[in-house]
Amino acid sequence: MQIYILLIQEVMKDLALHKSPWTLLQKTTFRFFFIYFLLAISPWTWFSIIPGVNYLLEFYYDALDWAVITSNENIFQVFGIKHVQFISNGSADTSYSWAFQWLSISLAAIGAFIWSVAGYRYSSHRQLNYLLCLLIRYSLVMTAFSYGLIKILGLQMPSPTESQLATPVGDLLPMRLSWLFIGYSTMYQAFSGVMEVMVALLLLYRRTAVLGVLLATAVFINVMMLNLSYDIPVKLNAINLVLQCFYLLASETPRLFTFFILNKPVSATPIYHKSFTKKWARVGRIILKAGVSIILCTMIFGTYKRYKSESKPIVTKPFQGGVYNVETFVVNKDTIAQITTDSLRWQELVIDANGSGSIKTADTLFRRRYGRGYFEYSSDISKRTITFKKNLQAPTVIAYFNYQQPDSRTIILRGSMLKDSLYVKLVKTNRHFQLAERQFHWLSEANR
Repeated sequence: MQIYILLIQEVMKDLALHKSPWTLLQKTTFRFFFIYFLLAISPWTWFSIIPGVNYLLEFYYDALDWAVITSNENIFQVFGIKHVQFISNGSADTSYSWAFQWLSISLAAIGAFIWSVAGYRYSSHRQLNYLLCLLIRYSLVMTAFSYGLIKILGLQMPSPTESQLATPVGDLLPMRLSWLFIGYSTMYQAFSGVMEVMVALLLLYRRTAVLGVLLATAVFINVMMLNLSYDIPVKLNAINLVLQCFYLLASETPRLFTFFILNKPVSATPIYHKSFTKKWARVGRIILKAGVSIILCTMIFGTYKRYKSESKPIVTKPFQGGVYNVETFVVNKDTIAQITTDSLRWQELVIDANGSGSIKTADTLFRRRYGRGYFEYSSDISKRTITFKKNLQAPTVIAYFNYQQPDSRTIILRGSMLKDSLYVKLVKTNRHFQLAERQFHWLSEANR
């Protein structure tokens, strides 16, 4: 048994020092992931901050669109969908994204096969592996840093609004439930952000890169499981982040096994440390590190600018925020009773503090979410008018009203919604949400 342990130690020591030639499986696997990660990360897009580069990237994006759309129409047809199109709607799991995923896997497999046939004489690819590990590190740095910043400032998962608090839990989709769960606690969201920023800072420096990879693996596995468990539409991105972490860990497996399992000392990792003899290579490394640092600085500036914009004092609105009962609802002079089964009748109106609101109604004129109709409004206090839209950028006006406020708790709206005239009387309720109290108890005598 002792002989086997000594043999394993010697083999791992040899691998850790990168002295042995790579096996065919190692070379083929590397070639596959080299092409796959190059396509997934697309490092050339990092240079978009340089003036004029976006013009050149237009050709890349056009070629990418053609390749994804054509390959899906003729080969993949992901989830039975033949025609895909790039859509920017917040989801990263669109049919286009899946088509790109399958295209990347296919190109990586074909490229690895051709590379293996043409480059069968190569004993290893240590130089390229160094560059690939460097690329993955910097990609993880920028991803973790950007997401960490917005979490620290509470920008990714906002606190629940009055409309969301008024929505029954059973009406929420799993993703929204997870978003509200994290957004409720500023402290937990900031803690998550600090962990991601720590990942970025540790990965940025060679001496702490291994610790950064270990922490990144833990952080991104947690993110991946949240996305998979709560149907958050960033599953592909999260899985790719974990794959990148696993690749970096695989390069460290001999050292980690020796240190953590065999409890033996190990030498410093050679993966992230490389001495360049050429001056241009040394200068190039400095320029690359400086470029990544500039990108991180622009992230800080952009995130802070967004934070300042979203934390501006809210312009005084004509109405007091809260939950309003729709006491009277008249359409074209026909009064619709509150107990009616008419699904288009307004049952309850919520005014949020950010210039938006929602109505308990099935009317599709509003933006439908979680059993409610959402809207944003603009008002003219001097004319005492208010306009409802799906969002303020929408070209179509949902409703236009003149309003009166007989007292601080009553709002009367007179106006029109499309071709119908409306008269609506709203009365503010005393509805209170315990979740809005930000409760915390060191002592709890019972399970609350």
